[in-house]
Amino acid sequence: MEWLDLPPLTALRAFSALAETGSASAAGTALNVSHAAISQQIKALEAHMDVALVRRGGRRLELTAEGAQLAEALKLGFGSIARCIEQLTGADASRPLQISTTPGFAAQWLMPRLLDFRQRHPDVDVMINPTPENVVLEPGGIDIAIRHGSGHWSGLEAELLFESPLVVVAAPSLVGQRQVSRPEDLLDLPWLQEYGTTESTNWLKRKGLADARVAGITQVPGNLLLEGVRQGQGVSLTVRQWVDDDIAAGRLRLLFEEAETAGYYVVYRPGILRQPAKAFAAWLRRQAKEAAAA
Repeated sequence: MEWLDLPPLTALRAFSALAETGSASAAGTALNVSHAAISQQIKALEAHMDVALVRRGGRRLELTAEGAQLAEALKLGFGSIARCIEQLTGADASRPLQISTTPGFAAQWLMPRLLDFRQRHPDVDVMINPTPENVVLEPGGIDIAIRHGSGHWSGLEAELLFESPLVVVAAPSLVGQRQVSRPEDLLDLPWLQEYGTTESTNWLKRKGLADARVAGITQVPGNLLLEGVRQGQGVSLTVRQWVDDDIAAGRLRLLFEEAETAGYYVVYRPGILRQPAKAFAAWLRRQAKEAAAA
């Protein structure tokens, strides 16, 4: 690395604070300097790089395309530095372990097992964020995400927890004894879909039914989805593991099963996980292995 070619650290820090806070005044407050000092540092940085980073003249701060690119790099770089320092000094030891996962996974798999983790690690505070969204993993925020998919999320590490094919199911009270051999056979029925997702509609599109209209789609929280399906309120696309017992007991009827490989993955930022996150990831692996063996 050519260290002398890099801009001064104070200028990079001032620009990163400006991009994060949105104004020179707020950035100055964050760094305990005047807003004029922030402005001077930004001008010095632009002069050093010979690149415009901020558009001036408007009432609101706007980064140029180059400025936005630099801001993202600095966010990752300074975030990584801060995270490493927290780990080395133990400053992050008291911060709760933050886990992001879908409501369905939280209700069907994680919560029934979480007591075991609490008993093994009583000193670790845990925060579960159940959301269908792919929450951004940032330093000081979410430590681990548990996501369903093929295992590819840009810029993140992903470790397969277990494979989980998708299935289309419905209660016998809804479908009766009707013959279902094609997705078209389900268009006259209502569907249930996890709130905030488009999994069922995407499945229909993949089957060539992008313009087809089913008899209504109701979106419900993930932890309530299967109960609605069992009650006969709609057809749904879900994870095979969540409904194996229902299918075996006859409470649900298996209509279709997807052949493509998908699974639940433990997802985290590249680099060293802090100790509570390491413990949780190891616990997840052990639970998945025990469940597979059972």
